[in-house]
Amino acid sequence: MDAAQRVAEAMAACPREGFLPRRERRHARRDGPLPIGHGQTNSQPRTVAAMLELLDVQPGDSVLDVGAGSAWTTALLAHLTGPTGRVLGVERIPELAAVGAANLERTGMPWARLGLAVPGVLGSPDDGPFDRILVSAEAQTLPRSLVDQLVPDGVMVIPVRGWMHRVRRDPGFDADGNATGDAQVEVHGAYRFVPLVED
Repeated sequence: MDAAQRVAEAMAACPREGFLPRRERRHARRDGPLPIGHGQTNSQPRTVAAMLELLDVQPGDSVLDVGAGSAWTTALLAHLTGPTGRVLGVERIPELAAVGAANLERTGMPWARLGLAVPGVLGSPDDGPFDRILVSAEAQTLPRSLVDQLVPDGVMVIPVRGWMHRVRRDPGFDADGNATGDAQVEVHGAYRFVPLVED
């Protein structure tokens, strides 16, 4: 099964409705972003699918979901990793983190969790490194701190200044045997997202 088929299966297994505020659920099939409160949105399904296809999550992967919001993407990632994987969603807005954690708990996938982001820390370096990182907010520059949270050869998908980036951490090592952390970047189309808060 290719990435597109696996993503379509995940989206069928984790319907968007269960991750939207009650007033927005009637719009769940609309292919557009929907508000989830606090100035944040649940991303357009076609965009989410494109990002997940680029991320190409494999069963058993360790995955970080930055800007998890109401946990829809966290649940989709958990479906893709399966129970041998591990998914951590982080959200900076306490009220959304609480809602997202409750939504995620209802999915019955205990290998996934959603927590409140640590102020001043991007991602979750203490829980890494990760095979895959998904970022659902737009950065102004490629965040080096997130690249450093990838395993060698790990992949991150992140919008940067309006363009979707697929970043692969170079598997190279320096003379001391440490991963160099260099990154190979591919650009995949124009998208709009809420801004990534990096402080």
